[in-house]
Amino acid sequence: MHDNAQLIERFYTAFTKKDSAAMNDCYHQEIVFQDPAFGVLRGQEVHKMWEMLISKGKDALEISYSDITATEAVGSAKWTAVYQYGKHRRLVTNNITAVFTFKDGKILSHHDNFNMRKWAKQALGNTGTLLGGTAFLNKKIKKQARKSLEYYIKKTSA
Repeated sequence: MHDNAQLIERFYTAFTKKDSAAMNDCYHQEIVFQDPAFGVLRGQEVHKMWEMLISKGKDALEISYSDITATEAVGSAKWTAVYQYGKHRRLVTNNITAVFTFKDGKILSHHDNFNMRKWAKQALGNTGTLLGGTAFLNKKIKKQARKSLEYYIKKTSA
């Protein structure tokens, strides 16, 4: 197994253990993360995002992963997050494909992709069923995700 595949394995093993510090240790200091919910995050924003998601998920968050591949330049994995979302605690099973690039033995970029329409249907109920995948709802979800992250950063930095 290539060293970068082992790095991805280490990242997801830490995720299954809900160890955000070990996850973040796999990242290069210039990390750039992107997904449909948060958009583009950099550096400490990425670290704080994982801390926040793990702290919100607590015992209800289940992570599994598979199909890890990597070369010197790029890598990929498939992973699934099962958790309860929002005040109604709706059960979400989110199937995600991740693509990575590497620098100096660390993850330099991490791009997660998932079906926003499926996610919205599970997480938001009827609203998600009707509007999931639309630019309007995607923008609203991204705005709320960023707002939650900004609040978490302020709260934990004080």
